[in-house]
Amino acid sequence: MLLRLGVIGAGLKAADYAQGWAAMPEVKIVAAAEVNPAALDRFGKVCENAGASPPRPFGDADAMLAAMRGQMDAVYVSTPHVLHGANAVAVVEAGYDLLLEKPMVTTQAEALALQDAERRTDRTIVVAFQGGLSPLVHDTRERARRGEFGDLVSVNAAIWEGWAHSYAGQWKQDPAISGGGFMFDTGAHMMNTVCMLADSDFVRVAAFANNRGRMVDLVTVVAAQLSNGALVTFNAAGDGPQGCASAITFFYSKVIVRIDAWGKWREIAGAREEGETRDTPIQTFMAVREGRHPNPSTVADGLRFAKLWDAIKLSAAENGNAVAV
Repeated sequence: MLLRLGVIGAGLKAADYAQGWAAMPEVKIVAAAEVNPAALDRFGKVCENAGASPPRPFGDADAMLAAMRGQMDAVYVSTPHVLHGANAVAVVEAGYDLLLEKPMVTTQAEALALQDAERRTDRTIVVAFQGGLSPLVHDTRERARRGEFGDLVSVNAAIWEGWAHSYAGQWKQDPAISGGGFMFDTGAHMMNTVCMLADSDFVRVAAFANNRGRMVDLVTVVAAQLSNGALVTFNAAGDGPQGCASAITFFYSKVIVRIDAWGKWREIAGAREEGETRDTPIQTFMAVREGRHPNPSTVADGLRFAKLWDAIKLSAAENGNAVAV
């Protein structure tokens, strides 16, 4: 089945994906909306270099959604974080299915609005977290649900990157566009994977953040409690040497499970497995749309994440005071 795909936000992430997607015979990128003319032109050339026709260009997302009715099946949204909520609701209300770049939205209120739009329109929405699409992450969650690991006792999650220098001067370090700093950008992968595998709502959070002279947080630590009684710690360190890595340890009553934020590797009782995350989220999205695969990364998952993020921001603003989620 051919997927006629539109793109909102044709920046570097979308262009990177387009190198593979445009070459797939089952995908046709038919339109792209981007406010930066240079980025829009670059995206079209990427599609051409992959052997496909350049998508119809638009400088405005709403204009694309209106003009492409009957000519487009779904939309991939890859705009700056603070635009995700409005873009996502506009896409599904215009009658298209949605593959939405991470993080899903920036606040709980936006998550609830998207959940309402999903229910009203009955459109397919998949959130493009690598961990959310990782077979290792989902296998781990299913085995935990079957009781194979015993009760969840606690979680220790860490992620680190030379983010302060790698993204200096870019939109990710502008709070008006990014919705947060390192914890909400790279750290979002860690939080989302913990939310999925802990499989329980957060009920109380205490957080500290340090901007280290920037406009957004570079270092964040969090202590939290889950409704199932387990305790969680997060450590996000975005000011350090070059490179990026993560390790999340789940302490169960029967076994210890370690996994990274993107689901690239997993250790159960010390036995390590390597499992490539899906480098083409579009394949998973198509399988979900066609009913061949259950949705592995849902709006409900995104809502749990958004509630946690709102609580972290509130606690950090109150210098670590514990807050209810």
